Formats: sequence, structure tokens, C-alpha cells
Amino acid sequence: MSPRVAVIGAGPAGLAVLKALADRGVPAVCFDAGAQVGGLWVYGAPHSSAYRTLHLNTSRTRTEFADAPMPADWPDYPDHGRIAAYLHDYAVRFDLLRSVCLHHTVTEVVREGDSWRVTALNPDGAVTVRVEAVVVANGHNSRPRLPEPAYPGTVTAEQLHSHDYRGPEQLAGRRVLVVGGGNSAMDIAVDASYVAPRTLLSVRRGVWVVPKHLFGKPSDTLNGALAKRLPWRLRQRISQTMLRAAVGPPSRYGLPDPEHGFLQDHPTLSDALLSRISHGEIGVRGGISRIDGQTVAFADGRTDEVDLVVWCTGYAIDLPFLEQGLLAPSAERMPLFRHVFHQGEPGLMFVGLMQSTGSALPVVEAQARLAAAYVAGRYALPDPAAQRADIAREHAAARDRWGERRPAMRIDFDAYLELAARELTQGTARALRGQGMSWKGNIR
Repeated sequence: MSPRVAVIGAGPAGLAVLKALADRGVPAVCFDAGAQVGGLWVYGAPHSSAYRTLHLNTSRTRTEFADAPMPADWPDYPDHGRIAAYLHDYAVRFDLLRSVCLHHTVTEVVREGDSWRVTALNPDGAVTVRVEAVVVANGHNSRPRLPEPAYPGTVTAEQLHSHDYRGPEQLAGRRVLVVGGGNSAMDIAVDASYVAPRTLLSVRRGVWVVPKHLFGKPSDTLNGALAKRLPWRLRQRISQTMLRAAVGPPSRYGLPDPEHGFLQDHPTLSDALLSRISHGEIGVRGGISRIDGQTVAFADGRTDEVDLVVWCTGYAIDLPFLEQGLLAPSAERMPLFRHVFHQGEPGLMFVGLMQSTGSALPVVEAQARLAAAYVAGRYALPDPAAQRADIAREHAAARDRWGERRPAMRIDFDAYLELAARELTQGTARALRGQGMSWKGNIR
């Protein structure tokens, strides 16, 4: 049976889409550049940012797919090897591998009349398919982003982006400066503190550092329990009170206090960071003002000599196979209904193009179900005006909560899962009544 849908990427998002499409009886083909499914969780793969000490920063029960719970005897925060195996087992369990074309890099996605032409390159040449719909599920953590503009001065110290970090041996014997405040920065700084004679951590703005366990339970399960009963503003106050009681304010450890309240940015989870700082094994610095050779000057006037700078400065969204006009006004600010449906092209959908306050896997699973139901004709979108109004309201709420830091991509994990489930029910009812924007009615 010829595929009706092309899925780009065979990481967690792409696999969830294939599973949802199979459940709806919709044949699909999936292209992935890697040698095995699993996406960024495949340690050692050229496109992967996984490092040897990487573990989940969301707990097992809050990360697993609803359709495939992780083994109950696994630790609360499994390592990358277990997660990669879990994703492969998921693909095998639901017979998804037969739809996946590995070693295939998608180079072009073009609308042609009522269909889409998708071209991918493999070691033997180019492959082209024509399908009714395209689901982009290739993630947004594969193209490293460096500070822009670059800091003044000329750097002669070795530089490494966290994307290319694989293990502590890269840090051994070096005077290491780690730049960033996310989970990767904290993990790498901790790794360095055990093997490097000097480890510095430069944090430009404050972040909430959360222990992986609070009161004997994985910390994100406590917030999840509160989310079922309380609005996020109240959860924020309760969470901040618990954190201050458990570990104290970040300033106690020399870290800048966050400008934003808890739940207004992705928290950093680490059991080891605060301990290594308090033991003097990691020196905290503020933002960088300039770098001259191996001398780094910080905003507070201090200077330090370093041999290696590890940039943990995030990633740029990389969708080179799509016409730039489809990404207007930009890949980070596309107005997607429910963070899935493109406003100008009803056959173009995105799964995983978001930033969640929690795990990605349950979110992409919920998004995949919406996309699959739509292609199967079992879900109808609201009319365009209603979609635009909903997107505008959501963006306004996101700006109020997160400011201008990718508001179009931000979601509250628990609220979104509830919203997506409700949307699927409402869209199914619209389809049954023949209302809204149905799949067949939108194919040109």
C-alpha cells in the first residue's frame, strides 16, 4: 500500500506519529538520517547530542508513552542507553520499523497540486515520494547555536559546544569554563569538577536549580499532582516555597537569583551541582564581558585563565528542507494551531516543535494523535478565524508567562496534555457533525 503520509524523523516524535497513524490505518513512510531509530538519544550517532553521563531530567513515570510504560524496576531517572533501547523496543513492539527508511536525509519538501513531493538522499542516491500530508518530527536540538553576537576579543582557548561533548575525558586536566544555565551545562560542569583541576560555570541569568527528588519522590511528580488541582500561579508559589525550604535560594550558592518565577522557564534538575559548588569544586561566575586569548573577563570585573570553553548555549531550529515562506515569520514563531497544524498548508503538520515545562514524550504522543486523526478524516479543525483567534490568545498568555523567549513554542506540560485530549474530543465531534475544516475539504 502506497504511503499517504511522509514523516520526517524517527526519534520519539516520529515514532509516536507512526504509531498514531498505524492505529488509524493510515500508511506512512518515515525518513531518518541516522543508522537506527531513537533520534538524539542514540549515543555516538553523528547527529546526537547524548553524552555518556546523560540521564533523563524528567522522571520515568512522567516521561513514558501512555501506550508503552517503562519497566517499573527502572530507576526514577534512567540513562540514555535505557531510553534509546526503550524507543527501539517501542518501534519493534508496534511494528513501526517497516515504515522507517534509515540513512535517508530529507532535502526537499514541496507542495505540488493536491500532494507533497518529498525528496531524501541515501547512500545510493535520491528517493522521491508523493504523499497527501507531511509531518515534520525531526526535533530542534541538532544545530548548535553559539552566542550572537560573539563576545568581544579573540579566543585562543579550545572551544567545544555541548552538542559535541561525549564524556569527561574531554575535560580531564583542563581549566574548564562551562557557559550556560541549562541541564547540559550543569551536567558538564559537574563532570568537569571530578576530572579538571579548575571548573568554572558562567551563568548570565538566574535559573531554578531543582533536586531530582523532593520529600522522597521525583520532584516533577509533586508538581504534576498539584497541576490537577491548582492554577500555575498558585503552583508557582507552592513550588518556590518547597524549593527554598529544601535547598535555599540560588544566591546561597553564588548563583544569580532568577528574574522569573518558577514554572516560567524550564528548570534545571541536578542533585550534584549545588553540592559541588558548596564544596568549592565549581566556581560560579556571571556573564562574560570579553575573551582575550585564554583570559576571560566577567561582568563583575573578575578574570580567569581557561584552556577550554564549553558552550552550552542551545540550538537553532533547523528545517532546511522546507521553503522559507512556509516558516513565516520564522521557525520559532510560526502560528501553529495546537502547536501542530500549519495555518497556510493544511497538509503540513509539526510534532515536537515546542518547549515544554516537562517531558517531551507524552506531548508528542498527544500531538501525534491529533495529526493522525486529522489525516484519517476523524478530526476536523475549527474554521480559520477561530484558529487564528485561539493562537493569538495562547501567544498572549505565553508572553505574559514566559516573555519573549520563544513564546510561540512554549507549553505547560500538564495543561497542554489536558488541552490536546479535549481538542481531540471536540474535533472528533466537529468531524461527525460535518463542521469545521475537514481533511478532504482542505486538500487542494
